[in-house]
Amino acid sequence: MKTSSYSGFFKLSTEDRMKEIAEFCGLSEAEQAILQNADSLDMDKADHMIENVIGRFTLPMGVGINFVINGKDYVIPMVTEEPSVVAACSNAAKMARPGGGFTTDYTGSVMISQIQLLEVPAPFYAKGKILEHKEKIAEICNAKDPMLVKLGGGVKDVEVRVLDSIVRPMVIVHLLVDTGDAMGANAVNTMAEAVAPYLEELTGGRAELRILSNLADHRIARARAVFKKEAIGGEEVVDKMIAAYAFAAADPYRAATNNKGIMNGVIPVVIATGNDTRAIESGAHAYAARSGKYAPFATWEKNADGDLVGSIELPMAVGLVGGATKIHPAAQVAVKMLGVKTAGELAQIIAAVGLAQNMAAMRALATEGIQRGHMSLHPRNLATVAGAKGEVLEKIVQQMVAEKNVRLEYAQELMKQYS
Repeated sequence: MKTSSYSGFFKLSTEDRMKEIAEFCGLSEAEQAILQNADSLDMDKADHMIENVIGRFTLPMGVGINFVINGKDYVIPMVTEEPSVVAACSNAAKMARPGGGFTTDYTGSVMISQIQLLEVPAPFYAKGKILEHKEKIAEICNAKDPMLVKLGGGVKDVEVRVLDSIVRPMVIVHLLVDTGDAMGANAVNTMAEAVAPYLEELTGGRAELRILSNLADHRIARARAVFKKEAIGGEEVVDKMIAAYAFAAADPYRAATNNKGIMNGVIPVVIATGNDTRAIESGAHAYAARSGKYAPFATWEKNADGDLVGSIELPMAVGLVGGATKIHPAAQVAVKMLGVKTAGELAQIIAAVGLAQNMAAMRALATEGIQRGHMSLHPRNLATVAGAKGEVLEKIVQQMVAEKNVRLEYAQELMKQYS
């Protein structure tokens, strides 16, 4: 039975790592070449992705290992520039294995499209009238995307809110649209445009903005895990981690950095699979503040056995069809590596990575301090910037760490000595 649990994976050469991952994920030689070749996104494809293209920008892709999610082993592609992130979440995933790994669920791929109605003569009366005509509204919207409806998607419900604002009261209509395996921005925006004239007719108001909301609170991914106290350093460590969580829960200044650490895990998977990082970031942070107070995405508690238990929930509007996911060759390989068939599966994996990343950061804070993990990789970056390679690089790293003098200037000085 194949397993994502590896010992000493980081010690392997990049070639040997690729060999292991290719075997686990069933990657062909051509797919391996796509990941290893910075030119896999050719200029023609790049020119069709965005405007005013002049080149391409490459970031490292690593893999999160040791993950068990809903009883299945995964290696998880992660694209990031930040040291210690991939190692930290891999280590947390390893510590989750004795407790059964991660269990996840997903509320479904429902996005919200908003239509803003101004100058409505009787807003609350209009609200009732809109709700009375839900079926007609859905019919108009679904006619714009019959393929989505055929696949089981389309408008599933209509909500109406009456808002006070600094200009005047406004009526806001929410179309709740099941977008299936697409992120769905284009689909829901098209529907909002199509139904706006009918809403004007119903209410006597004037339709202005017609656009999706990135606060996708009908599209929630959840993950939870039990970390056995023996696996993470004992019950004292559990208590310290819960105290660290309590700080974040009480203070938005701490919660902001806590949640940034979670996104350290989330965003690399979003990038790797060609999804929209800005949509995920904005939705997650808005969700964290939905009570009126900014709070952590994840919750940490101690169970009856003294083990650490964590749970996370956040909006996860990711897709497998459309956008860069279907254009960027490396994103296509990343999706194959995960073996996911639906957007829901992808969303749940990303939630599990976010929880793992948070656990790793909280444990580091509660024990050795966050800098130790960062600084163990920082000297290597500095030596590389100084121009060191091979054996010289290793010698410079060892000397900086031994002397606790981790500065670029010192790396450059050592480079001159060894040269």
